[in-house]
Parts: sequence; structure tokens; C-alpha cells
Amino acid sequence: MEKPIHLPLKAIQHIGIPVTDIRRSESFYSNLGFKNVMEAPFLHEGEKGTCIMMQQNSIIIELYQMPGKTLQEIASRKDGHVDHVAFDVQDIDEVYKTLSSAGYRIIEPAPVFLQFWKNGTRFFNILGPDNERLEFNQVL
Repeated sequence: MEKPIHLPLKAIQHIGIPVTDIRRSESFYSNLGFKNVMEAPFLHEGEKGTCIMMQQNSIIIELYQMPGKTLQEIASRKDGHVDHVAFDVQDIDEVYKTLSSAGYRIIEPAPVFLQFWKNGTRFFNILGPDNERLEFNQVL
């Protein structure tokens, strides 16, 4: 059982949505007033995916198109899917240590670096009681 802790969360950083056609989704959210503020490729199981951060005021939606079999699974969903909620943190290593010590179910063995934004970002995920994914993210 997890120990109660108090994490210094700054804000919800973004809401992650897997999509099947990144350009169609970019257009849809642009029509709602969001702007593409970051676009970057990433690797998943050796294949290239694409991530776009769409922003309106302080709201950021992460659209990402996975490659290969993962994309096929996402396409088979009939009702869409919010994949994760990401919390903005000041010190990713300290938050990782705190959650690990408290017995939370952490997915990654250590914070992961991605070359997103200007100087990159580091993140990791935990699983909630119904296996919902909560991401902790530090923009560098």
C-alpha cells in the first residue's frame, strides 16, 4: 500500500491524447483556437512517432501518433481515449525518489529524457488504482 505524501505539484502540465492522424487532429484543435507550439519526433520500439503540443492560454493538449502495432490498437478504439494527465514539477528526480520510497507503482525504471521543447523534458509515470496513468514532467 502506498504511503500518503504531499508532492509540490505546480499545475496540470498537459493532457495526452493518442491520435490516428496527427495532421487531422492538429487541424481539429487549431479550429478550436489551439496553436501548435511544439512538434517533435520520438522513437517507440525502434519506429518513429510524432508529438505535437497544442496550446490555448494555459491549456496544453499533447497529440501524439504512435507507430506500428500501437497505432493499430489506438485506431481500433471506438470512443477515443485520454491517455494520461501530466503534472508539472520543479525537480523530477526528487519526485521520483519520493514516490518510489512511498511504494507507488512507477512504470519507468528512471525518469526518461525526450528532446521536446527548447531544452528537453524529463518524465515518468505511475499507475493509479484503476491503472490510470499519471505523468510527472519537468521541462528543462
